[in-house]
Amino acid sequence: MAGVSIRNVEKAFGGVRVIHGIDIEIADGAFVVLVGPSGCGKSTLLRIIAGLEDVTSGSILIGDTEVNDMVPKDRDIAMVFQNYGLYPHMTVAQNMGFALKLAGTDKAEIARRVEHAAGILNLTPLLQRYPRQLSGGQRQRVAMGRAIVRNPQVFLFDEPLSNLDAKLRVQMRAEIKQLHQRLKVTTVYVTHDQIEAMTMADMIVVMHDGVVKQAGSPLELYDRPENLFVAGFIGSPAMNFLDATVRGGQLVLTDGQSLPVPEGASLRDGQSVRVGIRPEDLTVAETGLRTRVRIVEPTGAEIHVGADLGDTHMTVVLRERHDLHPEQDLVVTPRAGQINLFDPKTEARLN
Repeated sequence: MAGVSIRNVEKAFGGVRVIHGIDIEIADGAFVVLVGPSGCGKSTLLRIIAGLEDVTSGSILIGDTEVNDMVPKDRDIAMVFQNYGLYPHMTVAQNMGFALKLAGTDKAEIARRVEHAAGILNLTPLLQRYPRQLSGGQRQRVAMGRAIVRNPQVFLFDEPLSNLDAKLRVQMRAEIKQLHQRLKVTTVYVTHDQIEAMTMADMIVVMHDGVVKQAGSPLELYDRPENLFVAGFIGSPAMNFLDATVRGGQLVLTDGQSLPVPEGASLRDGQSVRVGIRPEDLTVAETGLRTRVRIVEPTGAEIHVGADLGDTHMTVVLRERHDLHPEQDLVVTPRAGQINLFDPKTEARLN
């Protein structure tokens, strides 16, 4: 096993720069998720680590070795793609052992490694089946098994669950996390799904327009987003944002309602701020922000309420049962200490 160092990496396709000087240190044995919207550069960065794309400038190190000029097969990595890429004319066992066969590995050693990986992934009864005889989840396990048998220093996953239905995605992300806990191999995982990122990662790297907006543990990013982009991207439903002006220790909203300035926030009178409140941090109260219910969506465990505060649309997530109806007035207040403040110009966190 080995860590991965990404040092001032830039990537351009012709005159178009898509990666802008990224620095990331991935510890040996860590599970790191690169997450962001489509086009943010996360898959390009993964392909650079794999050697499928060249860097324009900067360095990629696996362990202590710079691998910029190494071809993919010499980097001691194994990659699992969104498209499983299984050979339809080969059995599960043959698919899993094919890379070892190409490398000239002894047949007995191939069989041993395939059996070992199949045992880990519960594929032993399926070793003589063909891909067409497998479900989507079973095919994804075979693709993972093909990576495991190589005993790589680093696993790379490129949106491996995108082709699965919702229930199977939940099951497979738990299985991938358990697999990592068992093998302790450094893993870099790309997804656009922030729920996958939150539930699987030791460290999340949030990317946007080819730059890293924030890197840290899932709860660090959730509790203390460093900027507006991360605040709006991490969390489902997304954080509510309200424009306000600081006046006399109050955050005066555009419709005239107000909230107290959070303790510890250093703000000047007349300063414009963007107030961020997570939907789940709002509670029904007798005094607070007066809103008008627009839509009510019961999910079973929670009620998601779409409400209007002046011209601003908000989402409120309630765990308690409330009999709410469209056009009804609803007063909500944020839980203590759960107000986030951002500079509307720089988008940086203020408190």
